[in-house]
Amino acid sequence: MKILVIVAGTNEPSNSNILADAFIEGVRKIPDIEVTKFRLKDLSIDHFTLENYKKACLTKDDFCKIQEHIESSAGIVIASPIWNFSIPAHLKNLIDRMGAFALDEETHSKGQLSGKPFFVIHTGGAPAIAWKALIYLTTIHLSEAIKYYGGIVIGRHFEPRCMTGKGKFGVVVDQRPATLGRMRAQGEHFAGIAKAYAETGKMPFFARVRYQFFTFLYRVGNRIMYPISGKQ
Repeated sequence: MKILVIVAGTNEPSNSNILADAFIEGVRKIPDIEVTKFRLKDLSIDHFTLENYKKACLTKDDFCKIQEHIESSAGIVIASPIWNFSIPAHLKNLIDRMGAFALDEETHSKGQLSGKPFFVIHTGGAPAIAWKALIYLTTIHLSEAIKYYGGIVIGRHFEPRCMTGKGKFGVVVDQRPATLGRMRAQGEHFAGIAKAYAETGKMPFFARVRYQFFTFLYRVGNRIMYPISGKQ
């Protein structure tokens, strides 16, 4: 059974990469799991064009390698910093390129990932309250794209205040044992869900119920907020 980890952080060392490694430590507590990690900064993936919208990967860049691992993995983890209230452009480009195989070839509107579980890790300089009040909304397009492709985001983690000082970004998460412990625990939990998915083609019952419940709340929230936003 395979799990794929994609890291969009570009710094070295990187807060996103350190959290991803802690998550992987937790994943490996479940036996018989093969973990592959890609750092997007080390790959060459051509900018998305409509010519790339073909399931058969014919490009000479590194995207075919990513596609192969996404299709063969039972779970996907994405670890990314938040830049200017969104994800880095190279991660957005990867998400756009995924439409070539994660949507049906005829209409490009039907997800093909068959409920595959995803976990998203974000790092940012803002405090946690900013995530809850604003940044969650500005980055939700990543989760919505995964959902559109037929995947299921079963968990998100935002690590706040990833700064060494005011206006100074730097590695800090390596000095946060509670955060690293949380990542390991979430990694082990995610691996259990991915293993169940690999064996049955479905997530465990309680994971499915939890996902459906929060999806329902999200839709209700949208119905409330859209009329309000239209009056502003």
